[in-house]
Amino acid sequence: MVDHYRVLGVNRNATKQEVKEAFRRLAVKYHPDKHAQSPDHVRLNATVRFKLVSEAYEVLNDDRKRASYNAVGDSDRFRRRTDGGGSYSNPYGTRGSGYGYGYGYSARNSRQASSFSSGFESTFRYLTTHAFLLNLALAGGILFAFTAIDSSGETLWKMRNSGFAYVFSFLSEIIRRSDGFT
Repeated sequence: MVDHYRVLGVNRNATKQEVKEAFRRLAVKYHPDKHAQSPDHVRLNATVRFKLVSEAYEVLNDDRKRASYNAVGDSDRFRRRTDGGGSYSNPYGTRGSGYGYGYGYSARNSRQASSFSSGFESTFRYLTTHAFLLNLALAGGILFAFTAIDSSGETLWKMRNSGFAYVFSFLSEIIRRSDGFT
């Protein structure tokens, strides 16, 4: 598991301002545009480090992600001390020391779960995202509004034109009969 605190060079109890300053300093140092004219191995190394720094900043600057990372990090350190290591994963989808940006949507190890349960887990994670739930609420509100408008419009038309339908059918019958006599 990549230690985001170590990547940024800050303590575990660092403030958001300290994290931000460390990120800016390292982002300028490893930014890919700064190494555009460098040899391939230097440019590749800088790009990988920039991605690590960006990921660390994204996690440590967001309170929820930081709390989740700290909780998993604490239990992971405890597990490595007690069972001697092994495979581990963080809540953001990266396994081992990978540099993934999946944040929970990456492919899972086949030994971890069956394809049905991992598919179900991915679907459940997607269906419970904040954006999906907001879109679902908006669609439900629009559907309700259209239904209410449609039913109220029909009801109003019937109330205002209740006698008109009878008169219209009566007049059309008279016109039909009068055409028959000419």
